[in-house]
Amino acid sequence: MFTETAQFDILLPGDSRSLKQKRAYVRPIIAMLRKFEVSVAEVDHLELHGRAAIGVAVVAADAAHVRQVIDTCENQMAGRPEIELLSVKRRLHGDDD
Repeated sequence: MFTETAQFDILLPGDSRSLKQKRAYVRPIIAMLRKFEVSVAEVDHLELHGRAAIGVAVVAADAAHVRQVIDTCENQMAGRPEIELLSVKRRLHGDDD
């Protein structure tokens, strides 16, 4: 069994000046990522209006599959024109961990 996690640190547009506006950007991103059958949540920068960290996790029988799913999620995040992807932290866990 393999699990891979990723944390996407994103910068939201300048008009995100309230938590309500922030949620208007974050909710569609989370919904889009869930289509890839991953666990996803906002995991950091909860109090900041212009920034968000979105965590994604996937579990599969082989390492290649978890990498492929996280790669797809990362590509989708990088391709969203309304946000700026600042950084991605990834970690792969296998049976040996």
